[in-house]
This record gives sequence, structure tokens and C-alpha cells, in this order.
Amino acid sequence: MTAARRVLVVGSSGSGKTTTAKRIADKCGITHIELDALHWGPDWTAATADEMRERVLRAIEGGSWVVDGNYRSKIGTLVWDRADTIVWVNPSRLVALSRAFRRTVRRVATRQELWNGNRERWSSLMFWRGEESLLWIAWSLYPRTRDRYEAAMKEPANAHRRMYRVRGARDLNRVLAALGSTSATLDPPGPTGTS
Repeated sequence: MTAARRVLVVGSSGSGKTTTAKRIADKCGITHIELDALHWGPDWTAATADEMRERVLRAIEGGSWVVDGNYRSKIGTLVWDRADTIVWVNPSRLVALSRAFRRTVRRVATRQELWNGNRERWSSLMFWRGEESLLWIAWSLYPRTRDRYEAAMKEPANAHRRMYRVRGARDLNRVLAALGSTSATLDPPGPTGTS
């Protein structure tokens, strides 16, 4: 096997996609591209589907990259189709929710600037606000995201790609070892469980 050069990291909100993608990019010595940074303009202005596709195409023009994010509703399988490796970050639902909560509290408390001057607000923690709440998104979309990638892992059309499911630190360490090597391989994903 050749070393991974075009890696897509996917998963539910709060799963750890960005952290995982950064570690892979560092290990492989390739560029990290965060889809959130391409999607969100100033004052949380969302890119249109056409704008997002154009931005993503420009970002992945180079031969080597690690992209993290989903955005299938806007870019379809644009990145997926070009990736030689898919890493699905899939902790339990409670772990994803806990990570989303801690990350949001830290960002709000420190007034951390995210993309294009945006900062998260305390309202992101208000579960009852539905789609305005990052916690609601992390909890409610988890099953749909899990089912989508669980099915994709089994699709014959993806047999030519390396596909890894990362449930925790041990899985991530194995993936990092495999992606940094031109010969290492991993066992195929194990049976899927529910959270």
C-alpha cells in the first residue's frame, strides 16, 4: 500500500474530527483543511452550496491533504470521491456530546475566535433551542451520521479506499501508525455497535 495522501475525516459533531485530522496531517506531513473554515463567513454567514463547492475545489487542488468535516448537503461526495482514505471518528453518543459541551464552554469562556472572526455564544449550549444549539446538533444528528458512515463502510464501491473507524485513542494510534507507513495495514472495521 502507498502512504495516504488524500484523507477525509468524518463524524458527528463533537466526535473529534478536527483534532484527528490535525494529528493525521502532522503525521503525514500534509495540509489540513477544515470545512467549517470554508463554510462560515463573518457574522456566521453560511456559504451557499455553489460557494462551498468552489471553495472546497480550490482548497483540494493540491495533491495531498487531510480534510475534516461532512457538509454532504452542500458538497455531496466531492471530497469523498477524491479521497484515498476515509477516517470515521465514531466515539459513543455520550462521549461526542460531552466533547461538544466542553469544547463550547471553553470557546465561549475564552472568547476564542473561530473562523472569519466568529465566536460561539452561550446560546450554543441551550439544548431547547433546537438547531441553534450545538448540543442539540451533537445529540440529535448522531444516529443519522452513524448510520450513514456505517453503511458506507460496507459499500463495495468503497473497496478501493482505506477506511478506518476510530472509536477511541487505541484505534487512532493504530490509524496514525498505518497512515504514516507505506506498508502497514489495519484490520477491517469491526462489527458496529449502538450507543
